[in-house]
Amino acid sequence: MSAGKKFREALKEESPLQIVGTINAYQALQATKVGHKAIYLSGGGIANASYGLPDLGMTMIEDVCIDIRRITSICDTPVIVDADTGWGHAFNVARTVKEFIRSGAAGLHIEDQVAAKRCGHRPNKELVSTEEMCDRIRAAVDAKMQLDPDFYIIARTDAHASEGQQAAIDRALAYVEAGADAIFAEAIHTLKEYKEFTDKMDVPVLANITEFGATPMFTTEELAEVGIDMVLYPLSAFRAMNKAALNVYQELKDKGTQEGVLDTMQTRMELYDMLGYHDYEQKMDALFSKGKAK
Repeated sequence: MSAGKKFREALKEESPLQIVGTINAYQALQATKVGHKAIYLSGGGIANASYGLPDLGMTMIEDVCIDIRRITSICDTPVIVDADTGWGHAFNVARTVKEFIRSGAAGLHIEDQVAAKRCGHRPNKELVSTEEMCDRIRAAVDAKMQLDPDFYIIARTDAHASEGQQAAIDRALAYVEAGADAIFAEAIHTLKEYKEFTDKMDVPVLANITEFGATPMFTTEELAEVGIDMVLYPLSAFRAMNKAALNVYQELKDKGTQEGVLDTMQTRMELYDMLGYHDYEQKMDALFSKGKAK
């Protein structure tokens, strides 16, 4: 079963489907062990965590593919990947789709901002025309048909903030017409506005419930009531990791020991259990013992 097919199966099994952000392979293992059926690789997370850069479109396609491969080589939970604006014109978008599929991704979302993009919850976002975004989607759909027809194409619109709700809905309808499998309505403020999207769309709609942004912390129950099919949590665990790590660094600087923050840490055995460390060790011992026997 392809990664795209696995994601589509997960979408049938859980409604709304929670898609949790995992910025590296270890987080992907953690999310999978908890029981999540779909995971997410954030463009902002890659920029922040892998390169120490802000989310302003400064990372490139191979930067993203490196992290996709790291995750998919160790975890078979389907991963949706942030493709930003696709890294160029239609041929670039097609290449992005093919490289993501080859790297093991289950799907992507592509947005209607200009190439010099901004975080979806920041002001002064500029958008391309509806037709240019439709060209991106058509190129993405054409490319996926060559490698994995089940690869999942999510069209993100950032129009709500700059053009208003009706313009965002109109754009989303055009994106569906162009072939998008689902719609990502970014920076929506109310459940009523989400309902207006789901009432008009005949494809699944994704809600981005990111912290400290424009969208309130709606629950899965609330979002289900207005017809949302997918709920994204792009950087929740990453933010928690950052806060915990900073606390440890400060404790070491201030007190010269980490003893006071041990209760905030994962233990060595918890780490080993997550990684299956002892299974690897036993395999190593078995291989070495066979070599000695010869």
